[in-house]
Amino acid sequence: MRIGQGFDVHAFYGDPPIVLGGVKIASIKGVRSHSDGDVLIHALIDALLGALALGDIGNLFPNNTEEYKDADSRVLLRTSWDLIIKKGYKIGNIDITIITEVPFISPYVPEIRRNLMKDLGCQSIDEINIKATTTEQLGFLGRKEGIACAAIVFLIKQ
Repeated sequence: MRIGQGFDVHAFYGDPPIVLGGVKIASIKGVRSHSDGDVLIHALIDALLGALALGDIGNLFPNNTEEYKDADSRVLLRTSWDLIIKKGYKIGNIDITIITEVPFISPYVPEIRRNLMKDLGCQSIDEINIKATTTEQLGFLGRKEGIACAAIVFLIKQ
């Protein structure tokens, strides 16, 4: 078994929506990013790659190339997942925490979990947990200047 953790953060910028787990979420602004800015999937990719010592999202999908400009993060996730499958692993469980003051996330959690289940070939929705928290109005996240996400994955050798 292997454990990986990932973290990502994006500043609010430009026009909405925000994309989390492949779901477009109404918000006051979008995020600054080279790809679609899906902070949840970016953190998850880093956790998956980290679990098997495969580097990070920036190594696999450089943000200084046109190839990944405005890329759909779900496509990047499936590409990353193929590397994990080739190494002979499957998901044990995933635990993700979204850190933001806005927007309110809980109405979107079921759809995000379904997207991740589909993209990662999970056997059960119960393998994926997603929760949200705030920073109690502290720091740049508390001032509603951005959104962050932390992800932990547990992989099991097949």
